[in-house]
Amino acid sequence: MRHNELLREKVYESVTSVLPITIIVLCLSITIAPLSPGILTLFLFGAALLIIGMGFFTLGVDMSMIPMGEGVGVQLSKARKIVIPLIVCLVLGILITLAEPDLQVLAQQVPAIPNLTLILTVALGVGCFLVIAQLRILLKIPISYILVFFYGIIFILTCFAPADFIPVSFDSGGVTTGPITVPFIMALGIGMASVRSDKNSSGDSFGLTAICSIGPVLSVLILGICYHPEDAAYTPVSIAELATTRAVAVEFARAFPVYIKEVAVALIPIAGLFLIFQCIFRRFHKRQLIKIVSGLIYSYIGLVLFLTGANVGFMPAGQYIGSAVAGGATPWVLIPIGMVIGYFIVKAEPAVQVLTRQVEDVTSGSITQKSIGFSLSIGIAFSVGIAMLRILTGLNIMWFLIPGYLISLVMTFFVPQIFTGIAFDSGGVASGPMTTTFLLPLAMGACEALGGNVLTDAFGIVAMVAMTPLFTIQIMGLADGVQRKMRKRRLIIQLQGAEDGMMYFD
Repeated sequence: MRHNELLREKVYESVTSVLPITIIVLCLSITIAPLSPGILTLFLFGAALLIIGMGFFTLGVDMSMIPMGEGVGVQLSKARKIVIPLIVCLVLGILITLAEPDLQVLAQQVPAIPNLTLILTVALGVGCFLVIAQLRILLKIPISYILVFFYGIIFILTCFAPADFIPVSFDSGGVTTGPITVPFIMALGIGMASVRSDKNSSGDSFGLTAICSIGPVLSVLILGICYHPEDAAYTPVSIAELATTRAVAVEFARAFPVYIKEVAVALIPIAGLFLIFQCIFRRFHKRQLIKIVSGLIYSYIGLVLFLTGANVGFMPAGQYIGSAVAGGATPWVLIPIGMVIGYFIVKAEPAVQVLTRQVEDVTSGSITQKSIGFSLSIGIAFSVGIAMLRILTGLNIMWFLIPGYLISLVMTFFVPQIFTGIAFDSGGVASGPMTTTFLLPLAMGACEALGGNVLTDAFGIVAMVAMTPLFTIQIMGLADGVQRKMRKRRLIIQLQGAEDGMMYFD
């Protein structure tokens, strides 16, 4: 299929993903949360950029990120000396995290700690846990053991970390698994596991993103304990009131150069590492290289458009809607509105499209995109509903995180390993740019309208979004396991009946 036809297909998929949340916002804007014409125009322009950008990005990922990641993963697994692959994973994890645009935002939200110190600590955390993820695949360690051990350490450390700093720590796990790093890391895991031929190799294809998400949480908690920050706070972005469509166009024109630079900085380390890899191993031939380069260009264009649309168009709308609903006569409607928005907005996450497609490919269609997408939507709906409940009541986030993760970790011992890897990967994937540019401003606007503490009451929404898919996808895994056992039992009964019939005939 030619690139133009593929792009048209991807854009159509983007329309079906972005259109529902666009319709919801339009309905809210003419009912209980009226938006000013300038903010509404920003949102509509942003939605158009999201659709085009996601189309370019998903096509680019298929052409470049996935073959690059798989190729590097296969080659690392074939290395005779284990030290070299581990060093490569450490360097790779650090570089791609340093390039993640959302990490700069996180650093600015924690003024008590120098930006460079926080960024380097988080990057080192991701690098070290990418090494741990590589060792898990090589040594065939069940992912359940890794998750239980390190999440146990995390929750012990929360007893010593400053209370206001805990939501920031958990949110950092979602922030560092962005749309650039996730496709590459997921493909890297598939490539590493593909060299093996044992029965657990497909299950080990997933879980790298999940394990890498632990590193930032752990490292930021340790940093908070060491620095004892007392003024960790989120500084809300001031939103200018726009009176004309020309002012809206100027707003986008100002933002484009920023994201052109940010995405270039994010892609250059991955492209540079791939160039070094290709020079050493000569894995890809000329035609494949041309396709990969074309895919990187598509990814670059798509991500620039997507991030510009999300940050400039969706962020103001989210904050205004949250403030208007919470400041109205019935603030409790935040909960159902938040759940409906959460259900549909996850479909607009670019990395979610990559995850669901890779799951279907690796499992040869036994786990479909539709089933994973539905489980994710249900999970995010509950997470946003709980986040809105916290804003209304001021409940501590640990009342939800501790039992939530405890139940999820216990479930890992009863669910097929592949579902555990997919579930914990989904937590990092779902908490992407749409969460930080729409759901977080929605929560902040509501919290400010109610006079709450933005840092403790609103900021944990990313952590909640990362947690609830652990339930829904593992429950789907349990249901799948039960169905398989029932089918196997029916088959055995049928075979026994056939044998009995043959004996009777004899």
